Amino acid sequence: MRQEEIWDVDAAQRYDTPGAGMFAPEVLGPIVDRLAELAGDGQALEFAIGTGRVAVPLAQRGVPVTGIELSAPMIDQLRTKADEATIPVIVGDMTTVTAPGTYTLVYLVYNTISNLYTQAEQVACFRNAARHLAPGGRFVIELWVPELRKLPPGQQAVVCHHEPGYILLDTYDTLRQHVVSHHFTFSEGKQARLARSPHRYIWPAELDLMAQLAGFELETRHADWGGAEFTAESRSHVSVYRIQPDH
Repeated sequence: MRQEEIWDVDAAQRYDTPGAGMFAPEVLGPIVDRLAELAGDGQALEFAIGTGRVAVPLAQRGVPVTGIELSAPMIDQLRTKADEATIPVIVGDMTTVTAPGTYTLVYLVYNTISNLYTQAEQVACFRNAARHLAPGGRFVIELWVPELRKLPPGQQAVVCHHEPGYILLDTYDTLRQHVVSHHFTFSEGKQARLARSPHRYIWPAELDLMAQLAGFELETRHADWGGAEFTAESRSHVSVYRIQPDH
């Protein structure tokens, strides 16, 4: 399944949940605070900017933000909140497309690097980030930790989240490091809605090696945007990579 097929008009129209879920102030606040701190007085570039969940409040904080986005419907949704002059967006693949200018910060949030389905594409994403950064600039990635410890021998599926009206089921292909997320949403009736998205999961150590290949070094890694300690039990991480001086 191609990314353009996943992030279609229907997905774009359903993506925003103002004030709730990943759009809740308690979720977005720490993200914007940390990214504004890292951007400093420079410009920020968001890979896979989507509907502007992070870019819009970050721009409102006074940080100039440019985006790269593959999905035209997601950009159309962003344009209901900010025009091209406020948040310029280049249409294309975050592994290859070049945005004009030089940036102090490139960021890629909410597990989106895993939407790149091969290791080569993920490495190319790091290299594209490096191309855009000023000396000493940073690339920030938010990513989940693969939950393979939940898989008993011979089992390929695990329920990783459930709440009233929603179940997230992941099916794993451990040989290729692939996972398909199955999102079930339902109400009182017998019908449920299913949305699926494929991913290539990445261990933190592999992510660090990808960074090294592109000329980065790991600066910090925390369990969340608020700076909680990253441990063996952490389910996700926010990793900040800094471009090395000779790149």
